[in-house]
Amino acid sequence: MARLKDKYLNEIVPALMKEFGFSSVMQAPKLVKVVINMGVGRAGQTGGDPKLLDGALKDLTLIAGQKPVVTKAKKSVAAFKIREGAKVGCVVTLRAERAYEFLDRLFNIALPRVRDFQGLNPNSFDGRGNFSFGLKEQTIFPEINYDPDQIRGMDIIIHTTARTDEEARSMLEKMGMPLRKKA
Repeated sequence: MARLKDKYLNEIVPALMKEFGFSSVMQAPKLVKVVINMGVGRAGQTGGDPKLLDGALKDLTLIAGQKPVVTKAKKSVAAFKIREGAKVGCVVTLRAERAYEFLDRLFNIALPRVRDFQGLNPNSFDGRGNFSFGLKEQTIFPEINYDPDQIRGMDIIIHTTARTDEEARSMLEKMGMPLRKKA
């Protein structure tokens, strides 16, 4: 069992039940999935380099531990030189054990490696208990070898069963998510 999942079951759930007055363990918010998206629009541009997508797929596979799916443009955008159906990125959805393992590595290894990191924005909740944020480079993960030509950002979305942002914030902070303190 993942270290973070064990902590969630043995420490976080009882603390959440006490904090929010839940009468059943099933009322406590749970982690549903983690979605990681890496956009590589230059690969899908007219005259762009499709090898950029191969690098993104390789990096995301190393980071997530499972093979990502290639995303395609839904419609043509002339200003961005992208045609409908062009391959513009990749996405991977992590559930169960892999989601907990990824979050453990993200909170304890990757995010502390970000230069001048002061915490994640606490306003990034969507009103339904889900949290999303972006990273400017994938090289903060130790699995990735540094290549200055191939720095790509990524979006990470954490889906929970929490009914309110406060429930989700409490659960994620107890898991070790470094949120910036409100001023």
